[in-house]
Formats: sequence, C-alpha cells, structure tokens
Amino acid sequence: CAVSRGAAREGRGAPGPGPRIGPGPAMDAPSAAGLGGADPQLQRFIEVETQKQRFQQLVHQMTELCWEKCMDKPGPKLDSRAETCFVNCVERFIDTSQFILNRLEQTQKSKSAFSESLSD
Repeated sequence: CAVSRGAAREGRGAPGPGPRIGPGPAMDAPSAAGLGGADPQLQRFIEVETQKQRFQQLVHQMTELCWEKCMDKPGPKLDSRAETCFVNCVERFIDTSQFILNRLEQTQKSKSAFSESLSD
C-alpha cells in the first residue's frame, strides 16, 4: 500500500504535517474563557463546536491520507486489497493520534511536576 511516489514528490495528495492536535483555528476553550463574563452557555457552545471542528479536521486528514495511500484506481467496487489497506491505514492513524495525545499529556504532566518542584 505505497503512496504514489510521483504524487508525493509533486505535492499532490501528499499528507500534511500529521494529525493536528490542540486548538484549531476557531476559538479554543481558553479564548472562550477570555470572554470574561460571557454567558457560560455560550462558552460551552464554543467549546463543543471547537471539539467538533477538531474531530472533522482529523477525519478529513485521515480520509485524504488513506485515500492517497490505498486507492489506486477508483471503481464501482472496493477490492479486498484496497479494503484491507483502508482498515490498516485507519487503525494506524488512530493509534498514532492516540500515541501523540498520550505523549503530549505525559510531557505536560512532567513540566507541571518540574515547575511545582522548583516553586517549593
């Protein structure tokens, strides 16, 4: 299930820098909290919409990446090789995204612990 080398070299369909983790271009939770005395319902709505946007971005990235990787010739039916490739691609994408999130959490926790130890 190799990506077309010509397409990757030319930048067509080449995957981006990877899954975007963290605040998207929309207002994130800290920005929503920065609204001061804004309605808590409005803040919650903004947080929920931001989460939806992040999820949609991940799905779009995954779809683009796996399509380029697995789809040689679009046709009326998905052959078993392409189907297996799509399943593996999606699973790897999810595993990688989860690994990155876990790693970021660990890094954040260790920075917090280090900062707390300095303030003691």
